[in-house]
Amino acid sequence: MFSNIKLYLFLLRPIDWLKNLFVFVPIVFSKHFLVVNELIITFLAFACFSLASSIVYVINDIADVENDRLHPIKKNRPIASGKVSVKSAYSTIVILSLLLLFLFLLMNPKFVVIVLAYILLNIFYSFSWKSKVIIDLFSIAAGFMLRVIGGAVAISVYISSWLIITTLFLSLYLAAMKRRAEIISSSNAVEQRAVLKFYSINFIDQLSVISAAGVVLSYTLYTVSERTVNFFKTENLIYTTVFVLYGMFRYMYLVFQVGEGENVAKVLLSDKPMLINFILYVISIFIIIYFLK
Repeated sequence: MFSNIKLYLFLLRPIDWLKNLFVFVPIVFSKHFLVVNELIITFLAFACFSLASSIVYVINDIADVENDRLHPIKKNRPIASGKVSVKSAYSTIVILSLLLLFLFLLMNPKFVVIVLAYILLNIFYSFSWKSKVIIDLFSIAAGFMLRVIGGAVAISVYISSWLIITTLFLSLYLAAMKRRAEIISSSNAVEQRAVLKFYSINFIDQLSVISAAGVVLSYTLYTVSERTVNFFKTENLIYTTVFVLYGMFRYMYLVFQVGEGENVAKVLLSDKPMLINFILYVISIFIIIYFLK
């Protein structure tokens, strides 16, 4: 029984729920994190996106089952390995959808629309857009942006356009890094993911550098913008840029020099310097926003 539970957890990919932490960006940067009711709503928003993303992962695994069987790592996924049947996978989608519908009853309608848009976006991605060059990267980026916007809509707070642009560049950067890791991970990478035939290492490297520069520039401009300084009554947010820069450089090192990067969540949890940098960034943000006056 325990093995079956473990198998279905593997199918739902809870480690990738870390990506849904983007829904906490609005509550943190709106200075509402210590408001209990809004914090609870944000956790519910996180749960909604986690269920939605698991639904998407199962759908994607069903659509990609043949390609996954050619991949050295993805071949071990429950559906690709044959340990979970396609019929059982569809049943899992139904159960997750019912749980999601229940949570929807606790959220405002605008947030529900955003989560449904996220699911629809990823269905289009799974069955069409992931095979279209560049559009595949923007589809991934749109998913992250919907998480941030969803977090803001859930608690009805303003989110800076600079933070949304930063999210766009960051997600494009991570998507480009993922494609690079996929290209070098296997000699038959194109058979595993058809869109890779349109990319080259040189092209991907240019996209990643442009995206990385966009992240640093947009985040820096956010920290020094007049509205940000007036809202937080401090210019100290600029100092958190050092953590952003280190994170970008460290991730590039892991992808370019070590050959990692296919799974962002796994890299963040397994690489100690990345994890420590992220923790220090979060601590510095909370100190500057909530405790320094």
